[in-house]
Formats: sequence, structure tokens, C-alpha cells
Amino acid sequence: MAHYVSALHSSALHSSALWPGDTGVLGEQPRRALLELIKGPYLSGVKAPALWSALLADEAGIRSRLDELFLELVVDRVGEFAFVRNVSTTELKVPSAVRSAALSFLDTAMLLVLRQMLLAGEGEGRVIVGRDDVFEQLRVYRTADRDESDFAKRLNSSWLNMKNKLRVIHQAGAEDRAEISPVLRLIVDAEQIQAIGAEYKRIAAAGGVVQIDIADDELDRGDTDPDDSEEQTA
Repeated sequence: MAHYVSALHSSALHSSALWPGDTGVLGEQPRRALLELIKGPYLSGVKAPALWSALLADEAGIRSRLDELFLELVVDRVGEFAFVRNVSTTELKVPSAVRSAALSFLDTAMLLVLRQMLLAGEGEGRVIVGRDDVFEQLRVYRTADRDESDFAKRLNSSWLNMKNKLRVIHQAGAEDRAEISPVLRLIVDAEQIQAIGAEYKRIAAAGGVVQIDIADDELDRGDTDPDDSEEQTA
């Protein structure tokens, strides 16, 4: 009888268990939302409405689990997206829970151009841009050692990174048209833009490579492309 009561008590304590021995406190959908956030680069309410609803329904529980991993949850209810980033605090030295990835010079420049286009057209609803329009704004960064063909190849590589790796743009109709995700507004903030702008001036004067530390841990968890190693950030 005592064993039966103990079993009942244990079951009550772990009513959210999904399998024998499971001690988790979140329900299935909130767990899936938590996993999507950790996998990154972000959780989209448009792309994954069920997980978005689960996040909003149990935001406090998910935040608590992330706190235990030294991660901060950022939620934009208007844009319907959320992502996690390393906790920033002066209270203690915290480990870097999310691995950051280096960006090439053109990747970083393209991020800035896309962010400027997003902010310029945000009041009109969805911001859709043409690939050629984006590339045109980046031609000022072609150096003398890069011919047109080589530079075009690198621009295309950065465009694909924006779409498939960082997921800050999504195809909109034709292959050369893309919608800019509103998540880009928060991922690259004003302070980072100022730092990047200053670094670009230095690069233009010295012909060096990007050495800034853009907070791209929200953007990507994967390894970098070894072909771009000479242009990677620190």
C-alpha cells in the first residue's frame, strides 16, 4: 500500500512526464519550442505557428529552462519571432552557451545593407527586395584583386548564406526576390552598426580584413566555410 501511495505521489510530481523516468517539467509542445530556440537561429511564428503558440503559452517555464543554460530569451510579439542569446551580466562571469560563427566581410556588409532596407521599408509592411539591388550597393567593396566574375561568385555565396544559413531573407516569388525577416532588426543593433561602420572605414583605408566581433551567435550555430577563412571575423 505504501509503495502504491509513493507511486501516485511520484506521478503527481511529474505529471508532465512524456516517457518512463522523464523528470522534465515542460509539456511536449513547449519542449519542442525550447529545442527550436536552442537549435536556432530563431523561432518564427509564421513558419511554426504551433511552436510559437506553445512559447507564448509557457514563456515563463521556457525562460526558466534557458536561464539554467545561461541563455536569455528575446521575444518580438509584433514580428512574431524569438531567439536566444548568451546572458550578459556584470554579476558573474558566465560561460558562452551559444557558439558563434565568423562572418565573411561580404556577409557582414550584406547584413547591414539588408538591415537598412528593412528599416527603410518597415512602415509599408513586408519588405521585399531584389537581389540585384542588394548586390549593387555592395559593389563599392570590390577590391582591385577581385575581377567581376570572382566578386559576383562571392556575392552569390553571401546571398545564399543570408537565405539558407542565417535565414534572414526568404524567397518571395521569383528566385531573385526575397523578403527580409524582421528578426534582422534586433539581431544587429545600433551599437554593432556603429562598430562595424568604424571598422569599414579602417578597412577602406588600410585594405585589411574584418576583425570585429559581431554578435552573430543568434544567427548561426554551425561551422564556417573554410573557403572564406581569409575574410572571417575574429
